[in-house]
Amino acid sequence: MKIENLSDLHVLVQTARCGSLSGAASVLGMTPAAASATLKRLETQLGTRLFERSTRALRITAQGQILLDYAQRAFDLLDEGESQVSEARTALVGTIRVAAPSDLTRTTLLPWLDEFLALHPGVQLTLNVGDRPLDVVRDEVDVAIRYGTLTDSRLVARVLAQSRPILCAAPSYLARHPAPQTPQDLTQHNCLLFERSSRLHKTWRFGQNGKWKEVRVKGDRSADDASLARMWAIAGAGIIFKSLIDVRQELEDGSLVALLTDWETEAYPLHALLPSGRFIPNRVRALVEFLGSKFVAISS
Repeated sequence: MKIENLSDLHVLVQTARCGSLSGAASVLGMTPAAASATLKRLETQLGTRLFERSTRALRITAQGQILLDYAQRAFDLLDEGESQVSEARTALVGTIRVAAPSDLTRTTLLPWLDEFLALHPGVQLTLNVGDRPLDVVRDEVDVAIRYGTLTDSRLVARVLAQSRPILCAAPSYLARHPAPQTPQDLTQHNCLLFERSSRLHKTWRFGQNGKWKEVRVKGDRSADDASLARMWAIAGAGIIFKSLIDVRQELEDGSLVALLTDWETEAYPLHALLPSGRFIPNRVRALVEFLGSKFVAISS
């Protein structure tokens, strides 16, 4: 059987958000008994349990979670559709689910996202921050901001910026250790490591006169959060090899100093990744355009 009344899905969504039928009923302006009856009707129509019930807790099932994800997205699309045919059809509404690297978020994206939300008060943001990339399709992400080349054919990529890693260290570290003169000198230094695409980034690559050298570095600390590695570098703990976008402020204020500046490093793109098989709401397109303009501004 199919769902006979799509409005019943509001009970599913609110029950998951509130964690209880009574909470959902209060939000929806109905009695707990009516909310319970609606949920039971949904389960009967679908032939599966959406929540596991006990005297102490209400826990959504795997099947319930699948339906919840689609219901939330459907309501978001309906909200946007309503806004497009109303008098205020230029207003953006609904939730944008964004995944982004930890350090880029903290150093660059947060104020821009705040500005975007202020410009579009009908938009809500759900932000997933981490250096282990999510599966954009499976995890229902609207847009993922990610360094590197595109390898997943299920995604559409918009290049936001071209960046290069830069070698740098704090003045306090350089006061204790002579600055490296060649890439090979890095083997004698404490290099601060972090994960990139779920792998520890410990082979650093430099070019000069068309020839490239790879140096396998080591250090006394590593992290799965690149922002921690940047903080360690600022504190004078060692040398970091990091995207210029992420350390541009520290290079400007002198808390980090660029090293081996006569050596070239490999450029890699910063992408906004979108699922190719899914309708892209206007609010998501607007955010990508907004971020693209911001990166152009800091690159010029």
